Amino acid sequence: MTSATATAQNDQSPAATGAPKGLLASLNQPKKIKEFKKKELVDLFRGLSSMLRAQINTADALKYYSHGLPNKAVVDALTRIREDINAGINVHEAFRRTGRFSETIVGLIQAGSDAGQLHHAFKSLAERLKTELYFQKQLKKATITPGCIIAVLVAAFITSQVKIVPQVEEMLNGVGAKPDGMTAISFKVSHFTQAVWPVFVLTVIGIALVIIRSSHVRNLILGFTMSKWRLLRLLIMSIRQMTFISTIRLLHSNGINLAKSIRVSANSVRNTPFYNELRTAADKYEHSGVPLSTAFAKFTSVDAQVTHMLAIGEKSASLDSQLEMLSEMYEEDSQSHMNAFSAAISFLVLIIAVMLIAAVFIGTFLPIFLMGPKMMQSAT
Repeated sequence: MTSATATAQNDQSPAATGAPKGLLASLNQPKKIKEFKKKELVDLFRGLSSMLRAQINTADALKYYSHGLPNKAVVDALTRIREDINAGINVHEAFRRTGRFSETIVGLIQAGSDAGQLHHAFKSLAERLKTELYFQKQLKKATITPGCIIAVLVAAFITSQVKIVPQVEEMLNGVGAKPDGMTAISFKVSHFTQAVWPVFVLTVIGIALVIIRSSHVRNLILGFTMSKWRLLRLLIMSIRQMTFISTIRLLHSNGINLAKSIRVSANSVRNTPFYNELRTAADKYEHSGVPLSTAFAKFTSVDAQVTHMLAIGEKSASLDSQLEMLSEMYEEDSQSHMNAFSAAISFLVLIIAVMLIAAVFIGTFLPIFLMGPKMMQSAT
């Protein structure tokens, strides 16, 4: 074999073919498994809880629930869980292997299984997820719907300034009427809108995409808005504290030690400042021996009421009761703040809608009304 031939073969070795293979490998990678939606989990855990209370074993409960279920992904996951359980694998580990359930859910299932109260764990999970789903829907209703209304009105305003007002201006120029006063201002606004609307639309779309794709940007914007708007800060803080406190209560009341309960509950507020704060507090509580209330006071940004009630729970050996009271209190606060937030957003949207409708009316019809007499004079 000549050196030239050897060189040619070496060029077709892994170094030369690495890039295509790497591309093919990336294309052939399996898709990331997504967790089930909360609505599906609520129905699942309710059904399993009711069957376990009726003394049906877990494997059979999974089989009965999946029978005739229209969602193939849920059926496949439950079938895998049932097969793993029948093979002798622990219930919580069987749920974890599917990749469809968060660590918080798996932790509570483990606690219920170890305590022999799996039906209670499923019921608690269904109630907690139902509460989270309710507030999630309320928050979307309070923000997405008004956002869509404003977007439609802005689109109507741009359309009127770009399409309709220029026709009015052309009509007035055709009869030799010179615009003045409000009419001239309206035409200047139309000229400005025609010049900048593509940049404005592209900028808004770009900002929206960045906000959707970047949790860091979302947190920065949310943090700034919370610092300026007290009602929003109260709402977000109440929802976050309700979420992780109720998770700690569920886990701890089912036999999970407090430090692990706090670490697992941190997953329920991931991508928020509470995530690292809770994990730090759990480490200090577990390894430094400081009281839980002190760890929360020093290393987290929870309300003073939380640390106060935790201190009472530690001193009176009633920590579960205090956690339950705190979760109920923050659920009530979240509902109250949500109602106030929805009312404030509705009022704000009403003001913006009136301004945009007025702008469309002024830009489109006012020039015709004001220039009507001049047009008639010019015609005569």
